[in-house]
Amino acid sequence: MANLTQIETNKSIVQDLYKALAKGDGENVSKHLANDLEWWFHGPPHCQHMRRVLTGESAQPEFRFEPRSITTIDEDRVIAEGWEGSHAYWVHVWTLKDGLITQFREYFNTWLTVKDLRPNNNGWEIGPVNQKGTLWQSQMSGRNGNQSMPGLVLAI
Repeated sequence: MANLTQIETNKSIVQDLYKALAKGDGENVSKHLANDLEWWFHGPPHCQHMRRVLTGESAQPEFRFEPRSITTIDEDRVIAEGWEGSHAYWVHVWTLKDGLITQFREYFNTWLTVKDLRPNNNGWEIGPVNQKGTLWQSQMSGRNGNQSMPGLVLAI
């Protein structure tokens, strides 16, 4: 069973990060990030908005990340999802350790499903993917459902 306090703390850290981003408070953003942050991106290259902000490449954010939902999926990961208009949908998966964000995965205009493929309590044998639960799936409520986007599965 995951530590409920840890889960709540991690979600609070991610919420604070987005508030700091909205205010342009780079110092507060930086305090949440590990020095060796691992970053991964899937989407059109010109949409690497968050990378440019987190690395300081862009002094002024060119894109406003306002999460429509922030959800914890386990004791280490928090997912934020949002969209701006009909052409910009994003999912951020933040991994935290000891109160710092150590990994950031960004999916831009990509449908995401998170599957739990970790071994169960009965041993190390992992069954077929469809026997494991889906921890999270893109919602995109409020968007035009007729749009097609690539889909990915994040296996943890």
